Amino acid sequence: MINVLYEDNHIIVVEKPPMMPVQADSSGDEDLLSVLKRYIKEKYHKPGNVYLGLVHRLDRPVGGLMVFARTSKAAGRLSEQIRQNGLKKGYTALVHGETPESGTLEDYLLKEEGNLVRVCKETEHGARFARLDFKKITGDPEKSLLDIILITGRPHQIRVQFSSRGYPIYGDMRYGKGEIGRIALYSSFIGFTHPVTGQEMEFRKKPYGGFFDLVRTDV
Repeated sequence: MINVLYEDNHIIVVEKPPMMPVQADSSGDEDLLSVLKRYIKEKYHKPGNVYLGLVHRLDRPVGGLMVFARTSKAAGRLSEQIRQNGLKKGYTALVHGETPESGTLEDYLLKEEGNLVRVCKETEHGARFARLDFKKITGDPEKSLLDIILITGRPHQIRVQFSSRGYPIYGDMRYGKGEIGRIALYSSFIGFTHPVTGQEMEFRKKPYGGFFDLVRTDV
């Protein structure tokens, strides 16, 4: 059962389980969008197909908070917020190594074949600017638990930017050190303006399990 944090006639805010795809893909695995459509259909006895607008994404390995639109009007307004950087997204990550206490990472990223992303030069065709801010919550010489605020939302951005500086995320099989386990990256905060009422909304959720058990997450 998916953890629903908030729902009304216009939006639904949920916690995506790690390793669940956001929408159907070639794996054939159960996806979040389909599960939520069934949930809405059954709960509200909706006839026919259920509309649910996907306005942002999380990488398949990553768990955490997401908002979906229950109407096309809400989807359009949330999408516009995203284009205007009005949707605030925060993450918690456990990385290898001892990072600075805080900082800003700025790079140009390029998506290549095989869905891989790398840091590139600004002049390379297809390069996209990426920026994030981070603050260390706790850590030691071996690892750092970070609070991350995304300024831009590029594919694999957090994973690539930290890995390129020698701080790969624990459990990241693609950009990390190949350890087996759930990736220690979690969408722990989401904030936006309600697309209909105009109310400012914020949701927070602490990460749990997997590599996060290596550190305290209640500080």
